Amino acid sequence: MAVLTEIARAKVNLTLRVLGRRPDGYHDLDSIAAFADCADSLTLEPGDLGLTITGPGSAACGDASDNLVIRAARLLAERVEGLQLGHFTLDKHLPVAAGIGGGSADAAAALRLLAKANGIALDDARLFEAARLAGADVPVCIASHACVMGGVGENLTMLDLPPLSCVMVNPRVAVATKDVFTALGLRAGQLRVGVGEILEAVTLPRPGASAADWIIQLSGGVNDLEAPALRVQPVIGDVLEALRETEGVQLARMSGSGATCFALYGDAAAADRAAQTIAQAHPQWWVHAGTLS
Repeated sequence: MAVLTEIARAKVNLTLRVLGRRPDGYHDLDSIAAFADCADSLTLEPGDLGLTITGPGSAACGDASDNLVIRAARLLAERVEGLQLGHFTLDKHLPVAAGIGGGSADAAAALRLLAKANGIALDDARLFEAARLAGADVPVCIASHACVMGGVGENLTMLDLPPLSCVMVNPRVAVATKDVFTALGLRAGQLRVGVGEILEAVTLPRPGASAADWIIQLSGGVNDLEAPALRVQPVIGDVLEALRETEGVQLARMSGSGATCFALYGDAAAADRAAQTIAQAHPQWWVHAGTLS
């Protein structure tokens, strides 16, 4: 096996509707997701299955043996007889428990590396099943391409999304997804969004639409987890306020279950200026200016 490397891009939920909670306890979602140009890096080299975590975010990752990278690798090995495994090294830069799918992106990168090492196609059903069982956000992170996510994250429709200039901010406060869904308070089998609301959901721009058109359409959306996440971690409100006060901001919203929030701007220069303003005012926060696509 040659030494192989993949990047694990952060996922940003531009919109997120919680349609209801299934009788089995899982939540049905409808979300427009994009991927950022900030990422972790994962390397696979010959050896026994294992994981070494390095980088500025390594201390927050916990026990490497329980990491999603290892879990995803084991799930694929259960489905592919004779799967050649190896030792992973994760260079961790994305904040953890942050609503941007960092752990899921790492797991998806592990599956892509194992697929490459073993000659498995990325559309192999066994790879998708391993991704689905590893976590709700792992399937979308396999392709790391803008899409509409449905179901519990397994129904994916690819989108033609132009590059969007953005700022992402995390207050370095971990937010457990389970706590946010608990605060949302849906009972098993309870619908939250009616048929009429689904029909009135965000209309997708035509193929080839400009970034400005996309921002207009996205502004009509929501993140249904924002309100319960604010009850779990009120500092999210401070992040949103800081983003909404920046010059040139066109949309600011929380991603996923938080605490990371994002803002969209008309161009990269405006995003860079906003990021500098926030970083100077809040040096303890994680701030990234870049592009969503």
